[in-house]
Amino acid sequence: MAEKPIVMPKMGESIAEATIIRWLKNEGDRVEKDEPIVEIATDKVDSEIPSTEAGILVKQLYQDGDVVKVGEPVAMINTEGGASASAPVATSAPVATASAAVETSIPVEAAVAAIEKQIESAQPLAEPMSNDGGSRFYSPLVLNIARAEGISMSQLESLPGTGKEGRVTKADILDFVANRGNGTANAAVLAPAAASITPAPVSTQTPAKVEVKSSISLNPGDEIIEMDRVRKMIADHMVMSKHTSPHVTSFVEADVTNLVNWRNRVKDSFKKREGENITFTPIFIEAVAKAIKDFPLINVSVDGSTIIKKKNINIGMAVAQQNGNLIVPVIKNADSMNLLGLTRIVNDLAGRARIGKLVPDEIQGGTYTLTNVGSFGNVLGTPVINQPQVAIMAVGAIRKKPAVLETEFGDVIAIRHMMYLSHSYDHRVVDGALGGMFVRRVADYLEQWDVNREI
Repeated sequence: MAEKPIVMPKMGESIAEATIIRWLKNEGDRVEKDEPIVEIATDKVDSEIPSTEAGILVKQLYQDGDVVKVGEPVAMINTEGGASASAPVATSAPVATASAAVETSIPVEAAVAAIEKQIESAQPLAEPMSNDGGSRFYSPLVLNIARAEGISMSQLESLPGTGKEGRVTKADILDFVANRGNGTANAAVLAPAAASITPAPVSTQTPAKVEVKSSISLNPGDEIIEMDRVRKMIADHMVMSKHTSPHVTSFVEADVTNLVNWRNRVKDSFKKREGENITFTPIFIEAVAKAIKDFPLINVSVDGSTIIKKKNINIGMAVAQQNGNLIVPVIKNADSMNLLGLTRIVNDLAGRARIGKLVPDEIQGGTYTLTNVGSFGNVLGTPVINQPQVAIMAVGAIRKKPAVLETEFGDVIAIRHMMYLSHSYDHRVVDGALGGMFVRRVADYLEQWDVNREI
């Protein structure tokens, strides 16, 4: 029987793993080449893995909720198309992985990255931990984390497991590592090894502040709503961004009367000719791309004490999905497109983003982000930076307001179309001068709009 693996495909330069959401084919089912067999999800995008071969699905190597690294096999296909194999397929890699559906306090990305970095650099102990003598099977990853964090086998044995048959998953042990400073939170796990631990000398330093989870009282009629997977990812990403970057926000008010009048004049003919609506979003993106070329140090990322200046200008635009979650598709090389090209790609990405039809690569690689809070009737916003970027701009609602105009005959008050631009930036690398000049330059491009421009 010729069996071939179906592997987790590469889905973007920064995506290293994905979560199994739902199997579309069962063991023993006949599958055709390019037919989807399993639904997967990354941080924000759901997609499907198609079969690379025609044959019989003989083994699912992971269960719903498991996290699989890119390049790892997820299933085995009998390409000879014979009867389904009843015996389990041998595989050299363990299939126990972290479950994204486990209801536990999983550390944010920064904490996980720090722990995994320690694991990679950890020196092996004189007596490496193994499954010998343990009552449960532990994956190599779990054992490596335990060894790097100084967790004894007796502690590991007492750690509650949420995986299949009570196995300890990556999420279980990372949660234990992140919370073991919480006094009684892990007392039951620490107790078996307490007798073998030598008390450490008392430190005279002020102990680190331990975060204590608040207990919220419930009143009659209150409803408990569990966060979905995407909302948890957004929550972790936002908290991580605030911990990473000292946020500063600058504001500018722009007179966009000429821009509004121009759009009102061309939108009907543009719709008839191109079959597309021309919105303000591609116009804002064009102005941002021009300003980035004027101030390239906005288009950077921070890696420790080094600044990485990005060559490409890839602008993300925040889109609200139908379920209320937020997703940020990315317009690659936005500075190389004309307004017609920007309009087409903005409409395409925004439309598919709202219904969850983006592919993973379309939300990767952004170097700057724009969010339109004006679409919800808001005049101002203080957006949170989309890491690892260092700046983000919010554009508010365009409203008619009385404004003072300077004329050759003196100042006059007129009704103008006005809007606010809010620019949040990482004060580690973007000072007030650069952050303020950048948002002012975007406003200048919008205010100086050519009313005779053709598109």
